[in-house]
Amino acid sequence: MGLWMLLLLHLHLGNAHWGEATGISLSAPSSVSISSINLEHTLSFQPGPQTPSDAQFMVEVVRSRKQLWKPVPACVALRAGQTCDLTRAFKDPFDHYVARVQAFTATQRSSWTVSDSFLPLSDTVIGPPDIAVSGCGNCLILHLTLPEVLASEHLKDSHTDLVFHVRRTRDGAEFTLHMPYSEETVISYLQTGVEYCVTASVKPHFSKAIPSEAQCAFTSPPPRNSLYMLVVLLGAFCALVFLLMALVAYGSRLTFSVLKTRLPKSLSCCD
Repeated sequence: MGLWMLLLLHLHLGNAHWGEATGISLSAPSSVSISSINLEHTLSFQPGPQTPSDAQFMVEVVRSRKQLWKPVPACVALRAGQTCDLTRAFKDPFDHYVARVQAFTATQRSSWTVSDSFLPLSDTVIGPPDIAVSGCGNCLILHLTLPEVLASEHLKDSHTDLVFHVRRTRDGAEFTLHMPYSEETVISYLQTGVEYCVTASVKPHFSKAIPSEAQCAFTSPPPRNSLYMLVVLLGAFCALVFLLMALVAYGSRLTFSVLKTRLPKSLSCCD
């Protein structure tokens, strides 16, 4: 790392002397930074003060093992507000890289602005896994899919753990679990009929990670409201009473009709 820092110092001093010799007149770009998600690296920058609207920007990179600046083919004529994809330029995830940006027009150019040192493997951020949650009585079943980058050539042999953050929605009680990756994971010893929300994130041994969006599910179908059950039972009871009353009324009318039809015959016999 000592030689690497000396190289950066030499590059800064070289830029200063070169600027004095060529009469640089454009303001140097500022806020040069490199962000990375799932080993996809992006450089961004801001134009310097009073940079003309027709100015373009060039990006070059250097790696510690070769110490030779190389232009990035897709980033030799950027406009203000554009970014530079450095994914292909940073081929070795275990090496240190530095990028620099220069503004130029047909007649002028700026000094170079150099980024901080960047190590792809440790400076990238691993995205969240895909997660689906379902209940299984007093437990939750999690179906997981890891980000594709973890199957890449450089990471496929790495041991992957997951971090689960579980929160009970009823009262906010929560806990965290650290578990090895499996396509199907079960979280046990939960309350039945209760909703839980789960977030998951990869726990890589070399970089940071982004947690997934919370996915919620009941461990089992929630119990019905007791008042609702009371209303249902009362309604059923009333319907049964009404049916019985209707049957009694119908039976009474039927009996009366039968007696009415038979009564004249009885009277005629008596005569």
